[in-house]
Amino acid sequence: HCNFEFDLCGWKQDENDDFDWHLRTSSTAKLGTSPATDHTLQEPSGHYIFIKSSFFQLPGQKARISSPVLSRRNKNCKVCEGVVVAGMKNMISSHLLHTLCSCFCLQIIFYYHMYGAHIGSLIIYQRTTLTHEKILLNLTGNQGNFWQRKALMLSGDGDEDFQVVFEGIAGEGPKDGIALDDLTFSREC
Repeated sequence: HCNFEFDLCGWKQDENDDFDWHLRTSSTAKLGTSPATDHTLQEPSGHYIFIKSSFFQLPGQKARISSPVLSRRNKNCKVCEGVVVAGMKNMISSHLLHTLCSCFCLQIIFYYHMYGAHIGSLIIYQRTTLTHEKILLNLTGNQGNFWQRKALMLSGDGDEDFQVVFEGIAGEGPKDGIALDDLTFSREC
């Protein structure tokens, strides 16, 4: 779980994008299209990450931030082995155990705020390699002046390590912005 109250929690800025996501509070934001509070604390002093279209970014320029590398197999098999009754564990083949472990679902739950007349886009990807990214969600335009919850299923065959990538694309409005808060990975689907 990352609420951005202290840091980026292991999420990394992409080096091959055009600008960065910034850690900020509503108390430091100017009046306009940014959230009045963060989602976690519901306070102006609470933190979230934010991109803002400005005179420094051209429409279409991108800011990307990536999760730490996640491995379904390692984490799920620890859970799976704990579920198997001790007396039956020796009777289950390693192939079947791997199959059982691969079937657990995983999702990312997050809150977003996209408000402004000329807001850009927010695209969420699941990346298995540097060149293979699958779009999980693509939001464009004004989504309302409030925090919204979204839960996305993360797919895969259980063997591949992967990352989740949030890409904010600058719109044409110099004061419009996109904010993210409370990014959580969950096995409860």
